[in-house]
Formats: sequence, C-alpha cells, structure tokens
Amino acid sequence: MASRNGLADSWHFAAAAVATPEGHLVAALGDPEVEAYPRSGVKPFQAMPLVRSGGLERFSLDDADLALICGSHSGTPEHVERAVGLLERGGFQADDLGCAPHAPFDPQAAARLRDTREPPSRLHNNCSGKHAGMLLACLLLDLPPTGYLASDHPLQQMVLSELRRFARLDDRPLDSAVDGCGAPAFRMALADAARAYAALADPAAAGLDEQSRAAAERVVRAMTSVPSMVSGPGRFTTRLMEVTGGRILAKEGADGFYAAGIRGPVTMGLALKIADGSEACRDGVVLEVLRQLGSLSKDEMAELDEFYSRPIHNWNGDHVGDLAPDLELQEI
Repeated sequence: MASRNGLADSWHFAAAAVATPEGHLVAALGDPEVEAYPRSGVKPFQAMPLVRSGGLERFSLDDADLALICGSHSGTPEHVERAVGLLERGGFQADDLGCAPHAPFDPQAAARLRDTREPPSRLHNNCSGKHAGMLLACLLLDLPPTGYLASDHPLQQMVLSELRRFARLDDRPLDSAVDGCGAPAFRMALADAARAYAALADPAAAGLDEQSRAAAERVVRAMTSVPSMVSGPGRFTTRLMEVTGGRILAKEGADGFYAAGIRGPVTMGLALKIADGSEACRDGVVLEVLRQLGSLSKDEMAELDEFYSRPIHNWNGDHVGDLAPDLELQEI
C-alpha cells in the first residue's frame, strides 16, 4: 500500500500460497489457486535435466556455476566471466545463446558499458547462465542445440516433467507462453508452485525418488552457498539468502512473481504474485509474508529493512509518503 500523510493512497494487490513438502496448503493470501507464469521462478527446475544426468561431473561445474545456471544475474564482470566459462566447457560461443542482449541490471556494470561505448552482449542477459546450462544439457544428452528453446524440444519437455514431479502435478495440460529470454514459460497455480519449492526445501519429505532428491539437494546447496550468483550484489534475493545463512532458498520471477523454499524453523514452500506485476512492492510483501510465517527473526528483518518499505518522494525530493506491505495471511 502507498500512503501519504499516513493515509492510504493506492494499493497493489497480491496472492500467495504456502505449502508443506507433503503437498498440504497451510496458509494463503487471496486465492492460492490463482494461476500465473512463474517466469524465472522455475530456473531451479530448468537446471534439473543437467544436474540429474551427471552434467556437473561431466563438465566439472562447481556451486558457483550451478548457482548462475539457476539465477537471474546482474551482468557484473564476475557473472559474465562465469557464463563464458560455462559455454567454453561445451565448445559453445556467446552467439549460441538464445537470449537477446540487454543492459546489465547492476548499475556499475551498466555504467562501465556506457562509458566505454560497448554494447551489451547476450552474456549480459540475466538468463545467460540458464541458457548456457541448457546448451550443456543438450550436449550431455545428445540433443540438438539448435532450436533448444522450442516448447516441443526434448529438453523443454524434460523441464516440464521436472516441474510436474516437484509440483505434484498430474498429466493435465499446462498453458505455455514465451518468457522474456525466449524460453518456454509454463502457467501454474500458486499452490502448485509453492508445493514445488517445498519439495526443493525437503525432497525426502516430499516423497521424491533418490535421484530427484540428490538433484534437489545439489541445486539448493549451490543457490544458498553462492547467492551472489543467483541475483547480484545488493539485490533482494541475494541479501535474503545471505542474511538467513541459506536457510531460505529464494528466487524471483519477472512481473511480480516470487518463490521461496523455507528450511526452518518449519519447512514450507511459498509462491507469491503481485497482481499488477509491480516489483516496487514485491520485496516488502515477501518479507511480511515470511515474518507472519515466523520464518524470519527480528534481527533478520532488521538487516533486510531497506527492502521492507520504500519512501515516496515528490519532484522536490521531499519525503511525502511510503510504500509498505499491509496484509494478513490466512491459515488453511
């Protein structure tokens, strides 16, 4: 909610679902069955074909490499260098990436490109790590790398199978679209996305097979141990995992989506969508939901305070209001 002079001025509406690894819904905000595209929120699952097929061993990938594959990075020199390293392991070039160039999310990295008049490349795309991972998966699985982004490509069908497995989905059709990076985006209920992240947080309790458990544990370890590769310096997702010591696995998706696997004090999965796609309010809403779930301590909330509310300034630079969460989770 945005307020001026302490009074409500405008609202961003949200829906959220919270589930256990066993698949039970335990809390909600609004309608937990509302459907949305998780967008980049599915990146941990898009990495699963590579991980469960032995790609980490085949290409000598470490936690930072896998974190970048699962991440939406900021385009810093460190991110770009690691994306280049992923491509080189498979004999690929930047032009093999299916994602288009865009300016780095990191302000300093973007400024350096402007100062040197160097155009951004495909490597600066926040999804370049994911795409490099998909190319490596194609090489590993003897699949054609050309057309790897088509929804009917065998690799994308494997990704869909992983989503179904972790989210406890049956064989009913899922609507699909094209994400900003060109990859397929599958539409699913927030409740199902929450179940998927709960299964990531505790794959054994979710009843997943041994191979899926091992893959999930490897993905979670990578993302939580090198959170700077998942997002970037100073960004909310990186800071949330840093402050909680990796107890919370977090991943944003474009246009107001967010998901988290909470590994303590109670294991849960969270999926959240801001109705109008706003990202200005999303981080604060995520923090308030986690606070009401008892998943963040007072000290952790204090360390993340800069993301909880945002001041509103007028054109004179005066502080005239605030954007802060105003919500109440409902137990189910």
